[in-house]
Amino acid sequence: MALQDFNSFWPELILFIFGVAVLIVDIVATRVRRGSFGVGVVSQPRYVPWLPYLALAGLALALLAAAVLPLSGETIFAGMLAADGLAFFFKLVVTLAVGLVVLSSIDYMKGHADAGPFYALLLFAALAISLAAAASNLLLIYLAIEFLSLTSYVLVGFLQGDTKSSEAALKYFLFGAVASATMLYGISLLYGATGSLDLADIAAFFTRTGTEPNRLLAFVAIVLSLAGFGFKIVAVPFHQWAPDAYEGAPTPITAFLSVASKAAGFAVLIRVLLVALPAFQVDWVLLLAIIAAVSMTLGNLTAIPQKNIKRMLAYSSIAQAGYILIGLAALGGGRSEVFGDGLGGSLIYILGYLFTNLGAFLVVIAIEQATGSVEIKDYAGMGRRAPFLAIALVIFFLSLVGFPSTAGFIGKLFVFYAAIKSQLLWLAALGVLNSVISVYYYFNVVRQMYFEPAPAEAPAVADTFALRAALIFSLIMLFVIGLFPQPFLDVVRTSSQLLARL
Repeated sequence: MALQDFNSFWPELILFIFGVAVLIVDIVATRVRRGSFGVGVVSQPRYVPWLPYLALAGLALALLAAAVLPLSGETIFAGMLAADGLAFFFKLVVTLAVGLVVLSSIDYMKGHADAGPFYALLLFAALAISLAAAASNLLLIYLAIEFLSLTSYVLVGFLQGDTKSSEAALKYFLFGAVASATMLYGISLLYGATGSLDLADIAAFFTRTGTEPNRLLAFVAIVLSLAGFGFKIVAVPFHQWAPDAYEGAPTPITAFLSVASKAAGFAVLIRVLLVALPAFQVDWVLLLAIIAAVSMTLGNLTAIPQKNIKRMLAYSSIAQAGYILIGLAALGGGRSEVFGDGLGGSLIYILGYLFTNLGAFLVVIAIEQATGSVEIKDYAGMGRRAPFLAIALVIFFLSLVGFPSTAGFIGKLFVFYAAIKSQLLWLAALGVLNSVISVYYYFNVVRQMYFEPAPAEAPAVADTFALRAALIFSLIMLFVIGLFPQPFLDVVRTSSQLLARL
């Protein structure tokens, strides 16, 4: 461990410092007052309106620190963390995602006495994702995922006294515990076979000893480890927790789970498969292709009958995980000078999905605050009651479908092209078919907004400044990525190339 290693660790340090600072400020500002004799007396907690802005400042500094970091493509802290393009990419994604979640929760948490811990936990969750994305040691990967899971369990059940929130947290915890134990068993198999937890050392062992003697053990380890990674990315068959957790959690946390938590799972999955297990690519490519196909199909078909928009977006999230997995399943097709490889396709999809899915949830949050409902039928007449929110939701749905000029179109174009180039024509065709199916349930909401009359007593819907700022930013980025993708493709290409150097 060298002192200069900390130069590449500033984003994580900043997130930790600001997370602790939010907690300390919350305690000092709301829970302690001075008595008549100067003695501190504990009082009832009160809402501190500027705490989210302190959290946003921490996220902005972490994003700035990540942007100026030297990307050596090497490891730091005795090989525990990687200072490479892939780590930078996911630090970029998580800070932007959590920043938008914090903005969306300013009015959602207004007046809530426990807002301080809420924002601190979001910063700690961002820290956990950053650590997971950079981890190049199986033990650190496990600890980072557990750190993220613990903060997520608390955030999902944050609405004390709300039965749905408590039930969602309990189900999330139980499924998470099983997935974590299964993943740990897979990690133990790799450690037992290779004698190392370092990803590069594991790859070197399999290269040295050959794939055939170790194929069965490696396949079992991959399947078991996928339980933990698949749980985070919400892929079938590790998706059962998602609909209830998405419905019961505070809606900003649902948005967090759908993007930031999912990004952590993909970051770990990519690093473990490409750095530790490239020798068994033939095996895990086929496995990922099957999971992608089932996730897309089940997610889209199950979303059709949903009446609750958060549950509908939960199943949509399962399908979106399937589309992203297409890129990873297509890694055997090599690299194209124009479109890049399947990894690049998956990364650009994740970046576009960040603004698309979070944007959709921003609209859901605004409408829920006004109506108190997340039922699709209560979106009736929204095109006249809240025209800006309605048109924004239509645009986000178009991007999720993959409409040209949007970020979603660029992501699907790249992953489908990678699948075709890898001779996975059936998978690309199934992806296109599922995209068509998704139009039905997305535009069922649009039908409610524009073709169903609003109830006579329907309240007016108005978004706040913070929410509108987050919405406008998401819309701008959605079209910038869709119309001018080259700078983002350059970032993705750098991330892929630096990963390959490890």
